[in-house]
Amino acid sequence: MAAKKEMKAVKGLDLQRYMGRWYEIASFPSRNQPKDGVNTRATYTLRDDGTVNVVNETWSGGKRSSIEGYAYKADPASDEAKLKVKFYVPPFLPIFPVVGDYWVLYIDDDYQYALIGQPSRNSLWILSRKPHLDDEIYNQLIEKARDVGYDVGKLHKTSQSETPPEGEEGPKDTKGVWWIKSIMGK
Repeated sequence: MAAKKEMKAVKGLDLQRYMGRWYEIASFPSRNQPKDGVNTRATYTLRDDGTVNVVNETWSGGKRSSIEGYAYKADPASDEAKLKVKFYVPPFLPIFPVVGDYWVLYIDDDYQYALIGQPSRNSLWILSRKPHLDDEIYNQLIEKARDVGYDVGKLHKTSQSETPPEGEEGPKDTKGVWWIKSIMGK
């Protein structure tokens, strides 16, 4: 097996341009998301203190589930897009902080699609500004992930509607059932 290329994060990421809504096109399955989740997306908003408010949403069983947290630069002096993301879980009783790496491994010049990973190579996301991504671009992002040592066979495409829900449509999962199910591996 060939030696893994060093994983590098994007340099000089324009956080302001990165803000807004991103749709999950594909990801490694995670115990923190329902297996039947659809229309999964993230919305990023820059805060006054330079951190980023993060809202992750998914629809499961017709109900909207979400978790809110924030992201910050791992090393404020670096120009690399290596962020830390902090959530408090479970969402319905947020007491336990969970911190993860969020590295922007690739972003196109127009900030329309991105490849996000972690140095552990246990998590991978392909994000797009639109709910659907051109196959050619998708395949290019898969190659970029493979080049830095990801097992891209674990990627799971996320189902996105032709007309994604707007705002906070649909009944909300207020009990955090999806989170409990995720811990149980359901």
